[in-house]
Amino acid sequence: MLRTITKDELKIILDNHTLWLNNKGGSKANLRFANLSSANLRSANLSYANLRSANLSFANLSFANLSSADLLSANLSYANLRFADLSSANLRYADLSSANLSFANLSSADLSSADLDKKYVQISCIGSRKGITTYCIDDDFIWCACWTGNIKDFEKRVRETHKENKQYLKEYLGAIKYFKSLK
Repeated sequence: MLRTITKDELKIILDNHTLWLNNKGGSKANLRFANLSSANLRSANLSYANLRSANLSFANLSFANLSSADLLSANLSYANLRFADLSSANLRYADLSSANLSFANLSSADLSSADLDKKYVQISCIGSRKGITTYCIDDDFIWCACWTGNIKDFEKRVRETHKENKQYLKEYLGAIKYFKSLK
């Protein structure tokens, strides 16, 4: 059952979360099952927050920091996630239908079983960091660690960066070949 959070309660939770993130007391944000539909969370720092099963439909999360946040089964339908940092976020089973993910950072985010309007593919345990590389087939856009761009630029970057390490070069070129086959 969703729990309603008032604007005042949300402000207190976010302030305490900021203190927690800065090791100055406070507490980690627990917004599990919170009803935050249409909330204005633009530029909010919710990294590492518990947002499991939260309703964030129609919420403004543009420029928000959701890195390493737990968004398992969260409703993010129609949410504005432009320029949001979702790196290493748990988005398993999340509803991202009609969400605006333009310029969002999805590097190492877990999109397993997420409901998405666009086609995404992830390859895990790849390269020197053994992380997740995400590719949006519809937009020809790749997230790999802090690097983002199209497949052509990604291949160029991989060839330059890993020219000395044949194993990583082989892994990334294999992934690129697979991504290209999906277009």
